[in-house]
Amino acid sequence: MARDTTFSITELAEEFGLTTRAIRFYEDKGLLSPERRGQTRIYHPRDRARLTLIVRGKNVGLALAEIKEILSLYDQHDGCVTQNRVAVDKFRKRIALLDAQRREIDLQIKTLEESCARLEAQIVEQVKAAGNGAAAAKSTARPAKTKKPEKAIV
Repeated sequence: MARDTTFSITELAEEFGLTTRAIRFYEDKGLLSPERRGQTRIYHPRDRARLTLIVRGKNVGLALAEIKEILSLYDQHDGCVTQNRVAVDKFRKRIALLDAQRREIDLQIKTLEESCARLEAQIVEQVKAAGNGAAAAKSTARPAKTKKPEKAIV
């Protein structure tokens, strides 16, 4: 016998790796609207599809308001053209933001790598100077005066 295509909140929570509280939160925010039978929530394929979009939107950094806007366009009678256009626009803006963040991160990594190289070179020089100072002290029996290393500025 075929099962009616409905889902419990627990089934959806397990499928999407969410808590039932998170799903109820999305319901409170108007992103989901399950059928109610007494105290029980009954989710239909449409709710599952909406939850898929919510989770994907959150995973790529969209705000709930942006996700809600995209979901609200689903019921337009244009074959989802408007919804898809709005989604593509939001996705392109998110891509541009992430590209800018990646450039900033790349610059920070480059700066840190250069700082590491400079500091490692200073360490080598300091170790060499300390070794030469020890050899000189042994040969003259007087403590060698060493220049204090300059403070490193990263």
